[in-house]
Amino acid sequence: MARIKGVDIPNDKHICISLTYIYGIGRKLAKQILKEVNIDPQTKTKDLSQEDLIKIRDEINKHLTEGDLRREVNMNIKTKMEINSYQGTRHKKGLPVRGQRTNRNARTRKGKGKTVANKKKV
Repeated sequence: MARIKGVDIPNDKHICISLTYIYGIGRKLAKQILKEVNIDPQTKTKDLSQEDLIKIRDEINKHLTEGDLRREVNMNIKTKMEINSYQGTRHKKGLPVRGQRTNRNARTRKGKGKTVANKKKV
């Protein structure tokens, strides 16, 4: 198993798909990286040589990924919470941030349903 940016990428998949296991790299960026280092996206990860992996690592280091990207995203959220922007207050309350409705969905954000006392169904 190849290891890039502290992440084990699977051997049995195409390198284009394997690179998406790294936080911050999607399909489009993976294809762009492989185009820069002249590697066919259909190549399996196990078929790559050490030189190819080194080229890929060097190209990925030019982009913001993994820990640095996670830190930046968390800092952006904290900043929004500190300045009391609309999105920041939604983050504080644990509600959906991007305009989704909350009266019948949003269970992922709000958590398990809370029962309301003295509410009888008619």
